[in-house]
Amino acid sequence: MDCASHLKILPSTTGEQIRDTSRPVVLIGFQRHSNLGLGYLAATLASRGYEVKIFDFEVERHKILKAVKALDPVLVGFSLIFQSYVNWFGALARYLRDNGVVCHFVIGGHFPSLSHERTFALIPELDSVVRFEGEETLLELADRLSTDRDWRALEGLSYKDGETIVATPLRPLIKDLDALPYPIRTFEKNTILGRNATPILASRGCARTCSFCSIHMFYRTAPGKVVRTRKPEEVAREMRYLFEEHDITIFLFQDDDFPLYGAVWRQWAHNFLAELHRNDLPGRVVWKINCRADAVEPDLFREMKAAGLYLVYMGLESGSEEGLRTLHKQITVEQNLRAVRILKETGVIFEFGFMLLDPSSSFESVRENLDFLRAIVGDGSAGASFGRMAPYDGTPIKDELEKSGRLRGDVCKPDYDFLDPKLTRFYREILTIVEATGWTHASNALTLQLNFAWNEAALIELLAPRVPGLSAYKDRLREITSDSNNALIQAIEDTSYAVCEGRPRRWSLTSLRAQCENFADRLETHRRAYILRNQDLLLSTLRREGRAAC
Repeated sequence: MDCASHLKILPSTTGEQIRDTSRPVVLIGFQRHSNLGLGYLAATLASRGYEVKIFDFEVERHKILKAVKALDPVLVGFSLIFQSYVNWFGALARYLRDNGVVCHFVIGGHFPSLSHERTFALIPELDSVVRFEGEETLLELADRLSTDRDWRALEGLSYKDGETIVATPLRPLIKDLDALPYPIRTFEKNTILGRNATPILASRGCARTCSFCSIHMFYRTAPGKVVRTRKPEEVAREMRYLFEEHDITIFLFQDDDFPLYGAVWRQWAHNFLAELHRNDLPGRVVWKINCRADAVEPDLFREMKAAGLYLVYMGLESGSEEGLRTLHKQITVEQNLRAVRILKETGVIFEFGFMLLDPSSSFESVRENLDFLRAIVGDGSAGASFGRMAPYDGTPIKDELEKSGRLRGDVCKPDYDFLDPKLTRFYREILTIVEATGWTHASNALTLQLNFAWNEAALIELLAPRVPGLSAYKDRLREITSDSNNALIQAIEDTSYAVCEGRPRRWSLTSLRAQCENFADRLETHRRAYILRNQDLLLSTLRREGRAAC
């Protein structure tokens, strides 16, 4: 290959951009549910002539090593989404270095951006960190490396100079998201009822300031507008393209907060719905969003459902006013309850984030949270799910815990002391329950199975409404989900009284495991019977709708 043919000199506002695209770029990250961050990085590089190879971090290391050595890339970029996996990425970087990979190693993501010095300490094999939004920085880094020019003065980087960590001036956030090329997608099989699904973005950034969340810190640390929305017509155009060219009918919006709240964003949402109709997409595609409870309004959400909205994920986080204040949610318990009521009345299914425990927790707040869970999912409208707040790097609540001497654990498993030491014992017993039963936290947890069944039913309702018996099936699904939720919530509540007041438990791990297995068996029996009974009509209806759309 003639490397000179890959050498390009392109005009730019800062002079001439020189690049040699003869060597590829390797990007490594989680691909289990697709990775739009990597997709946008890859698309930006590819649009300038670079060959980009994306590898799933979970692929065996020897396969990644073999590919990287064969490719001889100009750089290897690591995308660290989850802080808890930083040591895994460090082990992979060491493995590659130990086996002869000498090219530039760079990493990006929330944790490396907010804790770049700590990242270098944990992964010394790195040459640089791309801080905050990385499309322009990574491209310029590849350009400099490919032409053997100094890269250390680039904006948005951090690097080692001997024992010193140097951080260059931060690069402003991207103003016009529509100027980015469509992300490169792997289009791995992610299907429900044979329909293909893919993630998509309408905006970047979050205007809220929750104390436990690193997302708003990520977008507030770099200069520029915190929240940027794409043009509604551009989002609809991308959906139409993916629908026609890649047979995508399920769109999973990954916006941290889908544009809905306030007059300006509500107008954006109305314009987006109009664009969906203009592109003739309602009835042919469906979509899911993430939003806050205070953005849920009945009229707007009825219009959204009519245009294909089938699932809303909300970070409800707490059913205790004290917990909501600690988490700085700037919302009330009643607003959370109102949002759930509206979604149920509108017929849009929902899932939610919820923290049974946080640094302000008491046994009283735990029981308030359990009562809240009963109020929202005791009727079986969604699977009960909960966790414990984790103090991630870059968050205000982590800094507060550290100042007060309550921070414990390490970077992969950050932890803290509760105000009441008995809550630590309670938390450990809860972990024992969920780990022993597989109710909520296993890879095939009962809650996940229940929510998948609800997803499936919502898609049948919107995409195959002629399939009979759906109402009766949903009634059985709601009954099973309700029984499961109430049994789990009751076991957690019993545990709280056992630990706090010494009351006897009304269950054993063996009995809980048997209950969980019984609910799973009931779900499988009724779901399988319904799908098998209607599989021919489901297939013909979905195929017919797909052909009509083309």
